[in-house]
Amino acid sequence: MTFDARLTELIALGAATAANCAACLEHHVGKAREVGVSPEEIEAALDVGRRVRQGAAGALDRVAARLGVTASAAAAAAPTARAARGCCG
Repeated sequence: MTFDARLTELIALGAATAANCAACLEHHVGKAREVGVSPEEIEAALDVGRRVRQGAAGALDRVAARLGVTASAAAAAAPTARAARGCCG
């Protein structure tokens, strides 16, 4: 199965939001607009990504608590990647 360009960009928008990747978000908002994704659809995809991110953050907080560390310390220890431009994937 293959996805059309609109669906691919909607998925990428949600994933970029969930991953906290600003470079990816900027890239994919532009691509989504290019392929005709509406502002309402973009916002809906971002909302899904926000909910996924919040769920993941809650899970990280619970693991950190179980390990006896604060969530901020656990997040600071996690590896990060920055894309100079475009999408990081």
